[in-house]
Amino acid sequence: MRGLSICAGLLAIFLGCNQAMAAQVFVTKYASQAQQKVYVVKYKSQADCKVYQVKYSSQAAAGKWYYVKYASQADLKIHYVKYASQADLKVFFVKYASQANCRF
Repeated sequence: MRGLSICAGLLAIFLGCNQAMAAQVFVTKYASQAQQKVYVVKYKSQADCKVYQVKYSSQAAAGKWYYVKYASQADLKIHYVKYASQADLKVFFVKYASQANCRF
């Protein structure tokens, strides 16, 4: 029975990682509406994810986020938080698409 709960926990972590790498992103008004709470760090070395913001939805991929207008279009709903201690995910926005990646 204990092994089953460990597997369920690992599955939840894996699914959370996949969501963080999702491409179509919607920013919620309230933290309670979000799947992930995100904090933007000052330095690359502090980030769980290095994100590049793309201009077109067709360019979206893992680590390359396209912000959508409606929640129903999103793969991932996020809420930006004020403090790092509130965050589920720490991101750093990179200048070039080739720099985008996530480490978990």
